[in-house]
Amino acid sequence: MNDTTSRLAEPVRVVGAGLLGASVGLGLRARGVDVLLADASPAHLSLAIDYGAGRADDGSAEPALIVVAVPPDLVASVVRAELAAHPSAIVTDVASVKVAPLAELEAAGIDLSRYVGSHPLAGRERGGPSAARADLFVGRPWVVCGRPGNERAAVSLVESLILDLGATPIEMATVEHDAAVALVSHTPQIVSSLMAKRLAGSTDAALALAGQGVRDVTRIAGSEPELWVQILGANAPAVVDILRAYRDDLDRMLVALGDIDVAGSRRAIAEELAGGNLGVSRLPGKHGQDKRYASIVVMVDDEPGELARLLTELGEIDVNLEDLRLEHSPGAQVGLAEIAVLPEVLQRTIDDLSARGWRIAG
Repeated sequence: MNDTTSRLAEPVRVVGAGLLGASVGLGLRARGVDVLLADASPAHLSLAIDYGAGRADDGSAEPALIVVAVPPDLVASVVRAELAAHPSAIVTDVASVKVAPLAELEAAGIDLSRYVGSHPLAGRERGGPSAARADLFVGRPWVVCGRPGNERAAVSLVESLILDLGATPIEMATVEHDAAVALVSHTPQIVSSLMAKRLAGSTDAALALAGQGVRDVTRIAGSEPELWVQILGANAPAVVDILRAYRDDLDRMLVALGDIDVAGSRRAIAEELAGGNLGVSRLPGKHGQDKRYASIVVMVDDEPGELARLLTELGEIDVNLEDLRLEHSPGAQVGLAEIAVLPEVLQRTIDDLSARGWRIAG
């Protein structure tokens, strides 16, 4: 974010100085916003302040906006307390589930016109303020769950927060949101973790063969179990529906693999794999465009500065890098950089990189 001006002119209070809360603070501070931090943990609060995410809220300034960034099981109680303590502020939260906290707040019978639930689709495998980043939300979707009872000004203020942090606001109903994240976030976490569990009992010799495939599948398996117990518990019905369908797919694959020579077994396997091709083809590309890119695999010597040189030279030949994935096997002297480009510049990119001495794999 090169633009340092902010749409938020008044102090923003952030309750919860973990990964998301501290990242909100860092991003807003980069734009000159006065960030008031609060956290039940003095250690978390001090660390977030040391990292520059804001200053301790001493009560001397009244916030216009409050961001609640606490674990899912605390969201409703903290939102309720913040609404009561700051009667003129708009309150949002960043929890990854929206239905359960809203239902708890509605059951309390309080005025929720100043509460606008939201959820940034961003995170890291590590938590806590030390993992926070000012650019964590840049280019990421951020769902806003406005309701008929919200004034437009309240929703607009939350959208201003999102835009200041470089994210893209997307309006969704709470039920629609929870069903969507069950598919694209919560169930993948379970699948990744269960696959990674298979690795725990493997031999060192087998794990030494691990390439990018297994690393991609298990990348998010290092996430914090305690947090995910809360998330999955709050969105269990939606996750269960997807897991049941996934189980049915696995059962069909097991039957086919169980007797591969039975007529139709190979076809059944091919159809399941083709279903995966169809699904992944529907994932949106850069900037939300449903667009497929062409890939080039470049061999990069395992020496300081070589990857940076590749990226620099892509700029020099006027090629926009749409995506980048790296693969490097332990002990190898060469890594592989898979770069995604627009199909219309594929051949030119290959020719120009080859002319500069880069080796193209394949």
